[in-house]
Amino acid sequence: MVEATDRDKELVVEILAQSFDENKSVNYLIPQDEKRMQRIRELIAYSYEMCRLWGKVALSEDRKACALVIFPDRKRTTVRSLLLMGRLIFKSIGLRNITKALDREGRVHTHHPNMPIYHLWFLGVLPEYQGRGYGSQLLDELLLDADEMKRPVYLETSTQRNIPWYEKHGFLIYGKIPLSYDLLLMRRNL
Repeated sequence: MVEATDRDKELVVEILAQSFDENKSVNYLIPQDEKRMQRIRELIAYSYEMCRLWGKVALSEDRKACALVIFPDRKRTTVRSLLLMGRLIFKSIGLRNITKALDREGRVHTHHPNMPIYHLWFLGVLPEYQGRGYGSQLLDELLLDADEMKRPVYLETSTQRNIPWYEKHGFLIYGKIPLSYDLLLMRRNL
């Protein structure tokens, strides 16, 4: 696992945009119009920048998989974060979905403990390499990193087929947020 740099942004955005193209959680926030894929890329670009500020962006050494991790205890409101939020609103989610985004984020946050956590926001593999162990290898390295930081790992998923994979890596479902889909809350304790 290597830490992504600014030169890697396009690659990270492309890996995750392809990986999350049909994801219910992502598409819940994105207007379903002719700009949908570009809007997904903008959402990922926003998430990338937030993780560069207050988390980490990890790439597998072969550059086929990547992850965005955020440390909620480190997040701050800054001029940069406000500019990023403005771009997210106008280029990705749109004005109509602000309430949905804030509501979902708030509901997720209420399920997190009042302690530093390792929030796995996105993990994706280029579609042509999925199912070959690239994601598992990166996740294992992320879990080691979280253990070294002494932080439990939290994530949300709307993809039912990924649940057994996460469970194989030590995650448990600890809650569910009903939206127009079920957002499952998972954690891996220390």
